[in-house]
Amino acid sequence: MGELKTVKYKVEDRVGVITIHRPDAMNSFNAQLRADLLAAFQQAKDDEGIRAVVLTGEGRSFSAGADLKSGLGADEDVEKMLQTEYRPILECIWDMEKPVIAAVGGSAAGIGVSFALVCDLLVMADDAFLLSPFTTISLVPDGGLNWLLVHQLGYRRAFQLSVESERISAERCVELGLCNRVAPNESLMEEVLVWAKSLSERAPLSLAATKKAMRHATSGSWASTFDVEAPLQADLRQSKDCIEGVTAFFMKRTPKFKGK
Repeated sequence: MGELKTVKYKVEDRVGVITIHRPDAMNSFNAQLRADLLAAFQQAKDDEGIRAVVLTGEGRSFSAGADLKSGLGADEDVEKMLQTEYRPILECIWDMEKPVIAAVGGSAAGIGVSFALVCDLLVMADDAFLLSPFTTISLVPDGGLNWLLVHQLGYRRAFQLSVESERISAERCVELGLCNRVAPNESLMEEVLVWAKSLSERAPLSLAATKKAMRHATSGSWASTFDVEAPLQADLRQSKDCIEGVTAFFMKRTPKFKGK
């Protein structure tokens, strides 16, 4: 991974922390950020020493969405941009075997909401909100946001929140099931890192298999999900980590998982 200009990347106790770093532009997406964020997530995905990943934004916003100042002219190939620049990042988060936690401070708007909701877990600051403002600028929710909202909220509620461009507060996000937890703004990252580090101590093969099965279950049938679970369970049962976990359980000690 080369030098990143718009993203900060660090590893703490087997947790990869990816920070969007365009605070002067409210962490809005331009071409450089799209390239940097993809490189950072690919690095985290491939690093065997990382067991969990945190995505957050620098300053007072998680992300304001696409940077409209960087160009939204009629001659811009928006479809190509979405398919070749945004989609690979979102798919990397979706497919990654490690849990990804979004830590949203301030606001997440536009495609920034897509990045928050595509993560496996979401923690918001108590004063943060989500906003899908597309109807105010005559655009459609993108980055897979229509799918994410409809599957997490149901059609009517998702449609209403989008077409009315409603600001969804952190507490309301918890009520709707969009967010797992709310934390005080001043301790948001501290609480997220504690959670991420606790997840990094759990069996990584089990986390990966659970994520794979549940991602499938979001759109698959009961029967097809059963068919995904069964071979995963068979493979896990033969793993050294499973033997270690069962042994540690009977010996009443903390298991030491190695991802094997």
